[in-house]
This record gives sequence, C-alpha cells and structure tokens, in this order.
Amino acid sequence: MANERPRYAVYFVPAANSDLYQFGSAVLQYDCYSGEAVTAPSEFAGDRDDWRKVTQEPRRYGFHTTLKAPFYLSLSCTEASLVSAFSSFVNLGRASARFKPVVQMLGKFAALVPELPNTTLNALAADCTTIFDAFRASMLPQERARRLAGQLNSSQIDNLDRWGYPYLFSDFQFHMTLTGEIAAANRDTALATLKTVFRRMCRDRDVIVDRLALMKQENPNANFQVLSHAPLQASPSP
Repeated sequence: MANERPRYAVYFVPAANSDLYQFGSAVLQYDCYSGEAVTAPSEFAGDRDDWRKVTQEPRRYGFHTTLKAPFYLSLSCTEASLVSAFSSFVNLGRASARFKPVVQMLGKFAALVPELPNTTLNALAADCTTIFDAFRASMLPQERARRLAGQLNSSQIDNLDRWGYPYLFSDFQFHMTLTGEIAAANRDTALATLKTVFRRMCRDRDVIVDRLALMKQENPNANFQVLSHAPLQASPSP
C-alpha cells in the first residue's frame, strides 16, 4: 500500500553535539540522529508522565524545523537519487541565517521561534519546497481530506494542491516544535518550565541555521530519523 512506504522530508536539525539540539531532543525525549530515547530534563521530574504525553506527537518527527514537508517518494525516483540531490543542494552555496530565539505558544502548542521575521530563513524554506518537489509523489486523497479539515484559507489550499503542504511561502512560519497541544489551564506553567530549561541549556544564545538534514520515516508507526545531514556550504566570495 502507498501509505506503508517510507516518507522523506528536509529539515533544519541542529548539530547533534550542539546545546540547542541537546535541549530540543531532551524536551522531546528522542534523538532523531541515533533513533534512541533521551532522558527528559530534570525540570520535568515532577510531571514526567504529563510531559511524556504532551510531547508524544512532535516526538515522531524529532527536534527540527520543516523545510520540505514529509512526502512519499515518486515511483520514478529512488532514495539514492534523493540523497544525491540533497548533497548537491547543500553544496550550492548560500548564506546561513542567525536569529534570536524565543520560546512561546503558537496557538495550542509551544515552539522555539525567531524573535523577528527572517527573510533568509523564508527563502531557504521556499527553495527546499520547490527544488525537492520533483521527488514527491502525488498527495493521497485521504491526506488532502485530512488537511482540508483544518480550516485552511484559500492560499493554503492552493499550496496544498500544488506542493502537498499548506503552510508555505507567505504562510510559512519558522518554528521548532516543542510540544503537542497543551490544555489551556496548563499553558502558562508549561511555557515557564520550557523557558527555564532553555535558559539553563542554551543560555539564550542565537540560533544559527547552517545545516540541513534529509529525514526518513520507514513506516507510519516509526519515528523520523536522519538519513543524511550536512552543513550548508557558504556562498563563494564575489
């Protein structure tokens, strides 16, 4: 069946040895490089089961930002050709992006986001969306129906039908998801805890988006894991 095949995606995933990645993987309690579980932050100790539950959905994807949303591989393409295209893309030469991070609520879930809009990040996401679309199989009807149930606006529906994902281009918002839906009564406390963990582990340093990861999900019940990763090569000097 088509939905039993692997899915792929292009993410920004911080370097495995970075403070930022250690923070995000601890919050989600999953290391998408190794595929192994990670011990939760000490600040979660009093509500460990609640945190385990509220991070269940984002845990499947690992700590990341989506730049090309998960897709099934076109039958005319191979995983090897996708890996080769990914390698070529990271070596094209482009500027890295830097931003001041903020932990905040995005609707009903918590995420790490840039304090200010960043056009370099938006351009990177747009390029990943368009270039890697050549490898994407057509969207399954049930996936389209599921997305449409989310009350999309007209531009998001256009994105869905053309690119297989609604939140692109002017609808794109760079974010690194930290939780699933948090009950309204618990949001202030949860957000305060996440901010405390972030300050302890990352000391509010800037985030530098200077690398990409090609991700693979073997089947619908599996977590995404890094298939290939590499730093973005800097643009050559004029």
